[in-house]
Amino acid sequence: MIAYLHGFNSSPQSHKAQVLGRFMAERGLGARYACPALPPLAGDAIAAIEALMAQRPREPVCFVGSSLGGYYATYLAEKHDARAVLLNPAIDPHLGLRVSLGEQKNLHTGEPYQLTTAHLEEWQRLWVPRITPSRYLLVVETGDEVLDYRKALERYRGADQVVIQGGDHSLQSFPQHLPRILEFAGLAVE
Repeated sequence: MIAYLHGFNSSPQSHKAQVLGRFMAERGLGARYACPALPPLAGDAIAAIEALMAQRPREPVCFVGSSLGGYYATYLAEKHDARAVLLNPAIDPHLGLRVSLGEQKNLHTGEPYQLTTAHLEEWQRLWVPRITPSRYLLVVETGDEVLDYRKALERYRGADQVVIQGGDHSLQSFPQHLPRILEFAGLAVE
């Protein structure tokens, strides 16, 4: 199964989630794709992902995490001995999102909430000090205006890394990586 983990204030309606879901469905792999809606609190988000995994206990999972979803994917890959594809991943949201404390709104649902220090503390608790590089495929674009791609290169040193010059935080080159993502996840690409 591929579990797509969307980013901060995003949802399963995000562009990358939709593109990956369609790509898999067109290849007869739609039943192997899941994209849970992730609540703003990290503990609730992890619980939602693990509940999804519990529904398919015998099916190996590969996480595909974008931005904050990449942070969650790292935590879950290490905890569950799984693989993860990281797309312009957040490295330290407990630090980087401090500037966003206050009123927030989901970009797709419009649902408002308050981003508080409790959110930052939950993200900090998910920090994994040591990673297993062989678990990861890292895909970054150097033009990411939100996150410094060099932090990701350092954090995931030794992992399979794809660095695209230019682009932005949305990962403009995402469609070209779809076959490689499925291959990394162990799914046949036709």
